[in-house]
Amino acid sequence: MSTIPSRVFVARLLGLDVFDPLGDRLGRLRDVVVLARGGKAPHAVGIVVEVPGKKRVFVPMTRLTSMDQSQIICTGLVNLRRFERRGAEQLVAGGLFDRKVILKDDGGDAVIEDLAMDQQRNGDWLVTKLFVRRGSSTSRLRGLRRGHTLLVDWEDALTGSAADPQGASHFVATHEDLKPADFADALQEMSDKRRIEVASELQDERLADVLQELPEEDQVSLLSALDNERAADVLEEMDPDDAADLLADLPSAKAEELLQLMEPEEADDVRRLLQYAEDTAGGLMTPVPVILPPEATVAEALAHVRSEDLSPALASAIFICRPPLETPTGRFLGVVHIQQLLRSAPPEQLGTIVDKNLEPVSDHASVSEVSHIMASYNLNSLPVVNSDGRLVGAVTVDDLLDHLLPDDWRTHEDGAPIRKLGGRIG
Repeated sequence: MSTIPSRVFVARLLGLDVFDPLGDRLGRLRDVVVLARGGKAPHAVGIVVEVPGKKRVFVPMTRLTSMDQSQIICTGLVNLRRFERRGAEQLVAGGLFDRKVILKDDGGDAVIEDLAMDQQRNGDWLVTKLFVRRGSSTSRLRGLRRGHTLLVDWEDALTGSAADPQGASHFVATHEDLKPADFADALQEMSDKRRIEVASELQDERLADVLQELPEEDQVSLLSALDNERAADVLEEMDPDDAADLLADLPSAKAEELLQLMEPEEADDVRRLLQYAEDTAGGLMTPVPVILPPEATVAEALAHVRSEDLSPALASAIFICRPPLETPTGRFLGVVHIQQLLRSAPPEQLGTIVDKNLEPVSDHASVSEVSHIMASYNLNSLPVVNSDGRLVGAVTVDDLLDHLLPDDWRTHEDGAPIRKLGGRIG
């Protein structure tokens, strides 16, 4: 006998684990798919589950055997083909939440925050109730929620056209736990219009992190949709090498306009990177690795690499240079690896434990030379110097992989299913 309750609220299901009958986890629920029916209550036809590999697949409602606020259980047969909307299908979290409606009782406006689905006697699931907020304000800048909430029948509210602007605060709030790469995957599945709405709702730092995980074409499209002031703010939050790659894909006049709006110090780092060819060490490197003088102590170095803003690859090494310590630095002296820091006494000076055997690479060295050196010596990062022997940056292993992988690696799938049926069922 089915243990599915007669009514569920979609917002309470988002993020729940989905299991097969044996208790093996299939993935996590990310959305519910409903079918519009010409003014009648929409029919819920399935759920979208994010399975391992960050792929989102469709599971029909007919295959759900248990659903409550703690977990969802379905049959073990799931088609692992990537989910794509069909015809009049709509995503609840991605397409209905945060949409404005007009309440028929008094003609006032409200915003959808949740909706209820009821199971009918024949087993079908219909959207019957809307949980709405009146007089709400959920601006990215203000972050406020005002007004009062109501639970109304679907028939008592008029939804706007799909072309109308749709808020995105609910989507952002319910996906705030996603890593930037996973959030980027979710954005790629949206329409261009919805993608811009969601991007506009994100804080600058969060949007910068997500942009860096998107394919170049999508990066350009999203950045171009922002006003210039906001776009410049987001570029400032990006890693300089990623910002340079993005600006290189824009028309030169547009890129220069954004550089002029950026803080001079941030813009200078990006300008220097733009001077290098894409397939050189200078074109791959980040100009802001961890740089310290030889007089700094092990304790100071450990404090620097603890920063959560550093990637693991950048935190793996300290580059020792004579002042100035901003790139291009004074004379490059060598590297202190994180393992050496952990084996040394906190008061010890870095100059006494510096590795002088690791030869830096020229800023005009080819990608082939860089990859050969990093592979030969199992390096996470490689120092890059100019013709005067001054450190100008470091190439990290993630920078190198990003360049060596095919352009479509972020969206490429090998297509090998774990459990698969012939097609969508339901």
